[in-house]
Amino acid sequence: MSSIVIATRESRLALWQAEHVQSLLTQRGRAVSLLGMTTKGDQILDRSLSKVGGKGLFVKELEVALEEGRADLAVHSLKDVPMDLPAGFSLGCVLEREDPRDALVSPQYADLDALPQGAVVGTSSLRRVVLLRALRPDLRIEPLRGNLDTRLRKLDEGQYDAIVLAAAGLKRLGLAERIRQVFDPSRMLPAAGQGALGIEVRSDRADLLALLEPLAHHGTWLAVSAERAVSRAMGGSCSMPLAAHATLDGAVLRLDAAWGDPQAAAPLVRGQAVATVTSLEQAASLGEQVAAQLRAGGAH
Repeated sequence: MSSIVIATRESRLALWQAEHVQSLLTQRGRAVSLLGMTTKGDQILDRSLSKVGGKGLFVKELEVALEEGRADLAVHSLKDVPMDLPAGFSLGCVLEREDPRDALVSPQYADLDALPQGAVVGTSSLRRVVLLRALRPDLRIEPLRGNLDTRLRKLDEGQYDAIVLAAAGLKRLGLAERIRQVFDPSRMLPAAGQGALGIEVRSDRADLLALLEPLAHHGTWLAVSAERAVSRAMGGSCSMPLAAHATLDGAVLRLDAAWGDPQAAAPLVRGQAVATVTSLEQAASLGEQVAAQLRAGGAH
C-alpha cells in the first residue's frame, strides 16, 4: 500500500486540519504525508475575497496537485469550498462538525452589546457585515484579511476594537480563551458549512472513496448539504452575503437562511424549512426550497 499524500494550505489552522485527517488515517494503518502549499487566497491580502474571485482561491492550487497526482487528498474548511467542484473532483467525505457558530474576540469588550457607538469591528465576510449591521448599525465594520494568527495580531495591535471569527478555528487551535462571546445562531446565522471539514479527491479514485467512507459523519453531511444547496441555488458564490445553518434532530432537519444587501441598509431576508431528511438529495431539496423563499423575499 502506497503512502497517501494530503495537500494542504500552510496556515496553522489548515495544517491542524490536515494533521487531524492524517491521524485518523494513520489509526487505520495507512502511511500519510503532507504536501504544504501556498494558495492565491493566502497571497492576495490587500483586497476582499469577493473582489478577487471568492474563496475558491484557497482551493485551486490544491486541486492542481490532485490532478497532477502529486497529492491524493485535499482537506478544506467546507465553508471555503465552492458549491460546485470542477469536473473530475468529488467531496469524498465530510467529518463531524466542530462548533459552527461565530465568535466575537475583543481585548476589552465583553460582547457585541458592550461595544461603544462607532467601534471598529473587523471581518472579511460579506455575510458577517450584513448580520452585524442588522444587529448594530452604528458600528464601523472594516475589512480584515489574513489567516487566523494574522487577524488576531491586527486586533492586538489596536487596529480594531473587536473582530468576528469562526469559533471552530479558535477552538481547534487551542485559542478558545480568546472568545468573549459566542453568537447564538438566532442572532448571527453561520455560513454554509462553517465548522465542518471536507475531504476532496479525484472522482476516479474509488480506492480513496472507500477508505474515507468510515470517517464520514452522516448527520453533518446532511446538514451541510442542505446549507450548501441554498448557496448553490442562489448563484453559488462563496462571496455572497448569505447565511445558512441546518440542525438535525433525529431524522428532522431544520434549515434557516438569511440574506442581506451589503450596498443598502435594507432589512435581512429570511427563510426557513423543516423536513424529515435521510438522503443527501432530500437535504439538497430542502436547501432549494429555502433559497426559493429568499428569492421570493427579494434576495438576489
